[in-house]
Amino acid sequence: MVPRNPITRGRMPISVRALLPVLALVVFVGCRGGGFRDPLRRVPAPVDAGYHTNNLLDLPTQADADALGNAIDLSRAAERVRRKPTPEQLAQRRSVLCLSGGGSNGAFSAGVLCGWTVSGDRPGVNGRPNFSVVTGISTGALIAPYAFLGPRYDEPLRKFYTTVEERDIYRLRPVRGLFSNALADNTPLANLIDRTLTPEIIAEVAAEHRKGRRLYIGTTELEGGRFVSWDLGEIAARNGPGDRDLIKRILLGSAAIPALFPPSRIPVTVDGRTFVEQHGDGGASMPVFFRPPYVSPEARGAGQGDLAGVDLYLIIAGKLYADAAPIREQSVRIGAKSVSTMLYAQTRAELHRLYLQSVIHGMNYYVAAIPPGYAGANAGNEFNSADMTALFNEGYGLAAFGAAWRRDPPGAEPGESMLQRSGTNLNQIPRGPARVAP
Repeated sequence: MVPRNPITRGRMPISVRALLPVLALVVFVGCRGGGFRDPLRRVPAPVDAGYHTNNLLDLPTQADADALGNAIDLSRAAERVRRKPTPEQLAQRRSVLCLSGGGSNGAFSAGVLCGWTVSGDRPGVNGRPNFSVVTGISTGALIAPYAFLGPRYDEPLRKFYTTVEERDIYRLRPVRGLFSNALADNTPLANLIDRTLTPEIIAEVAAEHRKGRRLYIGTTELEGGRFVSWDLGEIAARNGPGDRDLIKRILLGSAAIPALFPPSRIPVTVDGRTFVEQHGDGGASMPVFFRPPYVSPEARGAGQGDLAGVDLYLIIAGKLYADAAPIREQSVRIGAKSVSTMLYAQTRAELHRLYLQSVIHGMNYYVAAIPPGYAGANAGNEFNSADMTALFNEGYGLAAFGAAWRRDPPGAEPGESMLQRSGTNLNQIPRGPARVAP
């Protein structure tokens, strides 16, 4: 909430009020037909003709820019963390799993986990220690407890992401929603969380927490606009009155798609007084987040908090780059497209930051994301069991055959370099598996 300006006393600032006559004149002239008419307005965009912007190159300029980029290739800086570990090192290696948001596209993340089990390389399989840390936001928050407890929970995870329909998650209320805090009622999801978050699962999470493993879920505290990392294992181990309800509220809040689902209300006590915070989708403030393995205070004092050799696995329930698609000339749609573009960029920036942390600390960096050429992904708010099953199978197949992971950050692989131009005479040259959406 933005505080009132004491000078304007809650009224519109003078500078904005002064512009209203000008804005009114612009609208009036535009409506009269006297405004600027762009002669290029009705010329189709390249995407309308089936081109992908990523493949439209100003060849000399692009070649020079890519050559400069290769000179500072970060993948070379991380070569020392690519050495194949020995069996003895694998038996002791710590690992962190970070699960992103993505709504129904979480089916891909679930598929990767289940296929990874079949491959035999997943932590928790064939003698490898289970994940030291699991973090999750949004749909990743719903996956995280299953991933944390290990491969024996693959079947309920598969069932969750291949059988649910929209009616199992929410009910739309568009008219009422315009005058309330959400366009949909997510009571079905709340009931689903209540049924799956059994006392037995909470007890298992608590037991693993006592062994030193950690499970973190991220939400966004809406009024402050700040990301909050919740230690679910600590809450489960405490097991006090209301703690199961708190865990449910955290999971429901983290998975609350902005505007579509209502925020989760979480009571807090400050200086003896009770308040209620509103927590929403963790992905609104952090696309994916990392927490280091737990080290006891005694071990920290002995210098055992080193991250060298830690395997960092990041599963993104979406693509790293948006598909190209025609855009209608409507302000709302252009605004929505811009917001979507910023979210993709935010995810890539965070993956790049975590890559640099891996290089600095000597961690092993792995990323899995929906392949660019996959045609079945959507915005994440469409819950259709057939589409989700296909996406689950995509992730499953990639992981089962060892093809899910990349070792480089976004921008480092072929076709991902920044487009650079010094003119408008372009050539279409496919730079990768980029696809134009139908």
